[in-house]
Amino acid sequence: MPPACLLTVSPRLPGLLAPAGWRVLAAAGAVAALPGAAATAAAVRAAGTPVADAAVLPQLAPGAVCLLAPAELPADLPAGVTVVDGCPEPPGVRLLEAAAVMDRLRSPGGCPWDAEQTHASLRGYLLEEAHEAYDAIVDDDAAGMREELGDVLLQVLFHARIAAEAPQPRGFDVDDVAGDLVDKLVRRHPHVFADAGHRDVAQVEAGWEEIKKAEKGRRSPTEGVSTSQPASAWGAALVRRAGRAGLPVPAAADLPAADADELGEHLLGLVVAAQQRGWDAEDALRAAVRRYAARIDGEAHARPAP
Repeated sequence: MPPACLLTVSPRLPGLLAPAGWRVLAAAGAVAALPGAAATAAAVRAAGTPVADAAVLPQLAPGAVCLLAPAELPADLPAGVTVVDGCPEPPGVRLLEAAAVMDRLRSPGGCPWDAEQTHASLRGYLLEEAHEAYDAIVDDDAAGMREELGDVLLQVLFHARIAAEAPQPRGFDVDDVAGDLVDKLVRRHPHVFADAGHRDVAQVEAGWEEIKKAEKGRRSPTEGVSTSQPASAWGAALVRRAGRAGLPVPAAADLPAADADELGEHLLGLVVAAQQRGWDAEDALRAAVRRYAARIDGEAHARPAP
């Protein structure tokens, strides 16, 4: 007769058991379940095995099994009782919970504020949360990063849940978002997921750009670069892409600064000087970047198509 067994199951993956879990159930003389294992107990019953519900851990005879969530494991195991992990949870399993919570909030009977939101009404929050996550990274604030990245994730889940309500062909859900991301990452890392050999960082970056170019059918480095980002980031992205594509980049200005701190002070001084003349430094730089984008667009489209 096998010893009595506590079989831990996942409250997030109801009904899913590893081979070790099914072996324990197959040999069980009797099966009970604590509240944290209720969903798995229902699945086991549906498969033809009787399961008794238990509010607290029952006395287990030899050969008996009790299903329970890991959080329900007693601090001190009763004598003669073994523990088997019936469903090891893979990394990322709590993302399923996050998606389920978002679905509950958006569904009838959920949150009335969440139910009213649209892609347009939420778009500002996406930028706000991304900026707050950026600030936490700059501050090297691990707790802040954890919280703010969660808020960015909320925006992804929220937009995907809203999109799930749209009619086809505009509709998509969070699994479509994740699936597209997985496909893209695998496709753009042939040196990892295909037999493309080992490459150094420069080769990987060049390969990434070539794959993106083939995917998108882009003719110019300006295509796919956000124009709503700050002008300095927009300009840096265009210069970086143009350089990789062999297109001209603006001549570098004289830079008297000896380090990044001094550069920051110099740039701040330029902002003050521009303001004193009634100019907006961001607008001026944005206009210059826009002119540069037009120039490299013209050069890129003048090239013969590959």
